[in-house]
Amino acid sequence: MPVPAFGLGTFRLQGQVLIDSLSTALELGYRAIDTAQIYDNEAEVGETVAASGIPRDELFITSKVWIANLSRERLIPSLKDSLRKLRTDYLDLALIHWPSPDKQVPVAEFMEALLEAKTQGLTRQIGVSNFNNGLLQEAIEVVGAGQIATHQVELHPYLQNRKVVEFARSQGIHITSYMTLAYGEVLNDPLIKAIAHAHQATAAQVVLAWAMQSKYAVIPSSTRRANLQGNLLACDLNLSASELQSIAGLERGQRLTSPAGIAPQWD
Repeated sequence: MPVPAFGLGTFRLQGQVLIDSLSTALELGYRAIDTAQIYDNEAEVGETVAASGIPRDELFITSKVWIANLSRERLIPSLKDSLRKLRTDYLDLALIHWPSPDKQVPVAEFMEALLEAKTQGLTRQIGVSNFNNGLLQEAIEVVGAGQIATHQVELHPYLQNRKVVEFARSQGIHITSYMTLAYGEVLNDPLIKAIAHAHQATAAQVVLAWAMQSKYAVIPSSTRRANLQGNLLACDLNLSASELQSIAGLERGQRLTSPAGIAPQWD
């Protein structure tokens, strides 16, 4: 199954806030869920999904392996722990959340372990997140580009990560955009607002539609029902080629996520 174009992100959502957001999203029709070991919400995701009664095969669940679990000894046990918390026998997609800082764990070691997790049936697909092109090339050399279902990166109108996108696509690797709304900053952009007005849409819908029409998957999050419902409508919004081109012109290299001591040297 290809990575769904639209899903629910759960970054920064924990406890009852997460349960309420995910419950509402599932009720509205969301079926793809993105979590991570470091988000400390896998158990609540599992609890909410179980309570929803939605059959497992109708859902697409992604989680990400944290840097502390990248060694050969820890990666598979950490994924089994994630599955236990998520109350499922398998993930649809398991990602390396960040490459190992300073290559403390070699790319070959964690990619081989991740591929072994797939072989064991712990995950249907594997991928990476927050890699630069050199690290992605190393990952490809270990498992083959065909094994990498997606590369999840920060990508929004103000940071379009074009070198990373171009290299991934040259290898046939799909891109997932996270932080697509740039913490809401792009929603106040005059161009985005003007396009939204022309379509009688919200600014968020315009940005999400731009990303999806650019062939990126998106995983926006929200704690408000109206926003969750509105974001979902972005799937039905069609922007013109000139509007897409105008939004592409907003690029300004504004990176919002680059944790010190973890982030690689960006392209």
